Amino acid sequence: MIQDFKDKTAVLTGAGSGFGLECARIGAARGMNLVLVDVQQDALDKVQAEMEAAGAQVLARKVDVSNAAQMEQLAADVKTRFGAPHFVFNNAGVGAGGLVWENTVADWEWVLGVDLWGVVHGVRLFVPMMLEAAAKDPAYRGHITNTASMAGLLTPPNMGIYNAAKAAVVSLTETMYQDLTLVTDQIGASLLCPYFVPTGITKSERNRPNAPKQDQLTKSQLIGQAMSDKAVSSGKVTASEVANKVFEAISANQFYVFSHPKALGNVRSRMENIVSITNPADPFLERPEIGIALRAQLRTP
Repeated sequence: MIQDFKDKTAVLTGAGSGFGLECARIGAARGMNLVLVDVQQDALDKVQAEMEAAGAQVLARKVDVSNAAQMEQLAADVKTRFGAPHFVFNNAGVGAGGLVWENTVADWEWVLGVDLWGVVHGVRLFVPMMLEAAAKDPAYRGHITNTASMAGLLTPPNMGIYNAAKAAVVSLTETMYQDLTLVTDQIGASLLCPYFVPTGITKSERNRPNAPKQDQLTKSQLIGQAMSDKAVSSGKVTASEVANKVFEAISANQFYVFSHPKALGNVRSRMENIVSITNPADPFLERPEIGIALRAQLRTP
C-alpha cells in the first residue's frame, strides 16, 4: 500500500478523460509525477497543460494501448524519465454493443485490443519493472489498478464483446493479485468495476480507426448505442468520486473497487445461479424494465 504519494510516479492510460483524467488531478494535487497516456492528441495536450499548471512533472505520450510496440516504447520512456512507476492505472477503454453474433471481426479486434490487450501490455511491461525496484529497495511500494466493469461480473444482453473483454480483465487481475502475493509484499493490486458513470466511453468510436458509419450499424447495435448513451449520461456517481475511491483503495490495499456497491445484488444473483446450477437470470433483476424494453424493441419488426 502507498501512504505517501509525493514524488511517486503514476502511469495513467486513458488519461484524456473520465477516470484517467480525474486520477491525474488527484495525483497532481498529491505531488506525483504523471505519465499521461491517451490516443487522442487534443485531449492529451489539454490534460498535460492542466497538470503542468498544477505543478506536476509530466510525461505525455500519444499511445494506442493495444499496440505492443507503442506500449514497449512507452515503458522504456517511463523508465528513462522517472524510473520504475509506483502506481499503474491500466484504464483505457472503449465500448461496443449489439447482439453478439452481429459483431464483425473488426469490432472484436478493436474492443479486445483496447480493453484487454491494453491491460495485458500494462501488466507485462510495468510489473517486472516494479518488481525490480522492490527487490532493490525494501521501502519501495507499488500498486496496479486495472479497470474492468460491472459488465465483467454480469452478462447484460446486447453488449457481448464488452462483457467478454471485461470478464477477461476481472480474471487477469484476480490472478495477478494472487501471483503478486506469491513473490512480494511490496506491490498491491486493485480491480475497478464501475457501473454507469458519466465518462467519455460512450463516444469512444471517435478514436476508432475506420469506424463504421451509423447506416452500417445493425438494429441491435443502434439500440445498444442509444441505451448506453442514456444510462451513462444519467449516472449520478461522478468520475471524480470514482477516482477518489481508486486512491483510497491504494492506501488501504483494497482489491475490489465498486462505483455502485448496490449493484452487487445482481452479481449475487448470478453467482447463486451458478452454484445452484440454475439457468442465468435477468442480469438487470433489480431493474427489470431495462430487459423488458430491450426485448420489445428487438422483437418489433
